Amino acid sequence: MAERDAGESDHTTASPQNDLRSVLVTSVLNLEELDVDLYRGTHHWVPRSQRLFGGQIVGQALVAAAKSVGDNLFAHSLHCYFVRAGDPKVPVLYQVERTRDGRSFAVRSVKAVQHGQPILTCQASFHMQQPSPLQHQFTMPQVPQPEDLLTVEELIHLYLSKPDLAEKSKQGLNKLLANEVPIEIKPVNPPHSFTRAASEPRKLFWVRARGHIGEGNMKLHCCVAAYVSDFALLGTALLPYPNHRAHFSASLDHAMWFHSTFRADEWMLYECESPWAGGSRALIQGRLWRRDGVLAASCSQEGVLRVKEVTESSKL
Repeated sequence: MAERDAGESDHTTASPQNDLRSVLVTSVLNLEELDVDLYRGTHHWVPRSQRLFGGQIVGQALVAAAKSVGDNLFAHSLHCYFVRAGDPKVPVLYQVERTRDGRSFAVRSVKAVQHGQPILTCQASFHMQQPSPLQHQFTMPQVPQPEDLLTVEELIHLYLSKPDLAEKSKQGLNKLLANEVPIEIKPVNPPHSFTRAASEPRKLFWVRARGHIGEGNMKLHCCVAAYVSDFALLGTALLPYPNHRAHFSASLDHAMWFHSTFRADEWMLYECESPWAGGSRALIQGRLWRRDGVLAASCSQEGVLRVKEVTESSKL
């Protein structure tokens, strides 16, 4: 399997902000050390639900766990349960337990705490990179390159320019524009993002962290990818149901596996699909692909989706 060196960057030509350090590094994933294996994290972006973004808690938990292992160990998997909704008004404390240190693997347990109660439990495993004759992967989907697609913000401006757009839709789109999300997204099938047309529960979009992260710190790129992996994942299960809208949704658990080196500040293709939904729950699986076709990471999530039928027509 031919792999491009993860240090070869296309970010300098693709982003006008290549000289700015990513806020994911300087703020969102920059934890304050309070004591041995005890950290405090603050918040940058809060979703409209006014609950803490799950990807932030997962990413910060992985940062805390990674600080307790040697430089020769890299995250290869994590398994998290979301226990309570996060409160955006107070910081999160991360307590790390050094569960096991072996010759080639190390396991860490992390508890994210607010108001004296856990809001997330996470187990992360780290592995010393080793060569292996066993190498295979699925084939990356063939899609347009990110340079040929519009960002979510550009698509919103395009729809806002339509003269027959309903006032309620304008207000909703302008609220989306006001969000300071620290990642860039370019949908492969943008009409599915803004219109009510039934489609298979599968979504493809290019994604990368805003700003510059740099090469040489694979631990950090894994933490950023963990943050990114929670974006738009649960909504994939709603694509076959254009006449239903979620009145309550929440992630229940989140698992991730890291397969190869990558740069989280370079475009990666995020392939999301939902193989099952029922009982007000849905299962979603995701794959993050490097531009050269190498499978960088996989993830899986189950979430609560309580929906209600929408009767009014959309002008989008």
